[in-house]
Amino acid sequence: MIRLSSIFALALLALTACSALPQGEAKFPTGRDRSSTGGNNIYDTPDTIWGKDGGPSLFGGRDKSQDSAVTVNSYLWRAALDTVSFMPLTSADPFGGVILTDWYTDPATPNERSKLNVFILGRELKADGIRVKAFRQTKTKNGAWKDAAVAAETERKLEDAILTRARQMRVAASDKDGLF
Repeated sequence: MIRLSSIFALALLALTACSALPQGEAKFPTGRDRSSTGGNNIYDTPDTIWGKDGGPSLFGGRDKSQDSAVTVNSYLWRAALDTVSFMPLTSADPFGGVILTDWYTDPATPNERSKLNVFILGRELKADGIRVKAFRQTKTKNGAWKDAAVAAETERKLEDAILTRARQMRVAASDKDGLF
């Protein structure tokens, strides 16, 4: 009996400790908010205990072009996040190169909603390095959501927009580094 009451007390203590955590929805920086994060820029490479360069390597130095934190092309990754930043994010996995959005309803068309799955397929900035899958639903008369067809060119246009933004970011980085 004492053992059961001790377990119950510990469980109650653990549950009450969780209530002290901040409540509410997670906020992802979007659009203008990204530039205002100051020292907490989500795109900055964090320092390690070895310094900015990641320290010594056991096998002969670190290849800075192969950033181990992100296994996909960083320009495509950031461009994809920028392009879909108007939609709420469900999941963003930089290691697997997958961005999943939640359903988004444009205020201009309240009876229609859409969501996107963005896949970054490699480390190179190439046209075949990105795939977008779009989903669309419309509201029926009884208020239920029903799957609807997505225009054939929608996914291609989104891929093109992400590629264009990635190229802009790459050129801006090259200009900043004095390569051009």
